[in-house]
Amino acid sequence: MEEKRQTFNAVYPDGSFGKITLGKMVNKGGASGKIYLVEGRPESVVKIFHNIEKSATNRKKLQAMLLNKPNFQPVEAKGIEYIQIAWPEALLDDEKGFCVGYMMPLINMDKAVSLDHLMQKAVRKKLGLSEKYAYRIFAAYNVASMVAALHKCGHYIIDLKPSNLSVYKENMLVAMVDCDGFSIKGEKNRYPAEFVSEEYIYPEGMTQSCEEMGEEQDRFALAVIVFRLLNNGIHPFSGVPKSVNADMLTIQGRIEQYHYAYGLWPDRYQSPHPYSIHEYFSKETLELFERAFTKGCQRPSAYEWQEHLWKLMHSLKSCKENSNHVFFTSKGCGLCSVESKFNKKLSVIKKQRIEPEKIRGIEVTRLLPENVKEEKKRKYAYNVKMQKIFWSFIFVYMLFFALLFKLLMPFKVFFSKIGIGVQFLVMVFFLIFLDSMLRKYSKHFSLLQNKIIRDMLRVYAFIWMLVTIVLINDLPKNLFELAP
Repeated sequence: MEEKRQTFNAVYPDGSFGKITLGKMVNKGGASGKIYLVEGRPESVVKIFHNIEKSATNRKKLQAMLLNKPNFQPVEAKGIEYIQIAWPEALLDDEKGFCVGYMMPLINMDKAVSLDHLMQKAVRKKLGLSEKYAYRIFAAYNVASMVAALHKCGHYIIDLKPSNLSVYKENMLVAMVDCDGFSIKGEKNRYPAEFVSEEYIYPEGMTQSCEEMGEEQDRFALAVIVFRLLNNGIHPFSGVPKSVNADMLTIQGRIEQYHYAYGLWPDRYQSPHPYSIHEYFSKETLELFERAFTKGCQRPSAYEWQEHLWKLMHSLKSCKENSNHVFFTSKGCGLCSVESKFNKKLSVIKKQRIEPEKIRGIEVTRLLPENVKEEKKRKYAYNVKMQKIFWSFIFVYMLFFALLFKLLMPFKVFFSKIGIGVQFLVMVFFLIFLDSMLRKYSKHFSLLQNKIIRDMLRVYAFIWMLVTIVLINDLPKNLFELAP
């Protein structure tokens, strides 16, 4: 309770002094300090550093920030004032003269969201953010404008990434906090940043410390952010490796080796993300990204991005299929193309979920131990049944042909009239038919799959049919004796 009522001396840019009293703590802050309200100043908050041992360094850096402030005037929209940057307004001294923190304008973060949340459709839907693509282009423009204004003053953000930026939900204006972590230009010295994040470090920066990084780092990170905002959150150095045997590089590893898959020339390591819309960007946009991510090129400045995105916003074409979509060129709406591709893929996945999963044509569920055991029982019962049917068939088959002459004896007169030649012809056709039936049903009876057994059955039928012809036609006895 006592900590909340602490009083400090506020030192303003013009050298004047004032007293401020801490109010309620609103944020425990990150690595550098805690955030408090200020009694009697609802429009301000203060940041109290965790570590006052760096008092002298903090003082010099804050003084440089107070004397070299970027021109960010609050923006008013629909009667509401939007603060875009929490830049120091006064540094704070304790009663011993140590620099313990600074006062800054209050940014209402309840009305803002992390720029990260603007990248993914599922997150936008969850947070109730607009699906209008033009808003993301406007957000990219605002980020570029803020970075350009900082660069004009000689300041660099260094740890520039979406999670360190916020946008107001209503209008996509940018809100920047933790500005004391930037690389600040002083009158005679530079006060470097202390942090930088992977996936946003420019390739040449892999051998540098934060203290050595400057505008090139911001130019690269800004281009990554713009690419992600324009391309549905896809990182410009993500993609699909072309070889299954290729090393699985991290995003930063791909950056280090310049594996940019969305440029004018194919990348040797990876192909573009299947849902990328970069092919629908304008030629000028692609050329700026090419310069930003290709080795040996001069990266576009923040001001170049600001100018380009401004032109882009004022030349967008409305999509007739979806009111949330806009597009850039005569190639058409890339968003519609990707959604169509995604929906087709989704329908295939749904169909696969409905259909039983199979391995080599066998349902996976049938391979479970209990199902395999049950399947064996069914197969055994089936085989026993088919064997019984087979032996019954053999009995009937042999009996039928052994009694064939008796069955046909009542038609002896008819057979005499048609002649022996026709009878032999009928016998041949019947044997051909019999052979085709034995072949057809051999897949159901394992014994019939044996060629020797099929041949024996055919010979048996032939002999008894020959005997039948001999008996019906009263052929000479010496011929009859040929019968078994």
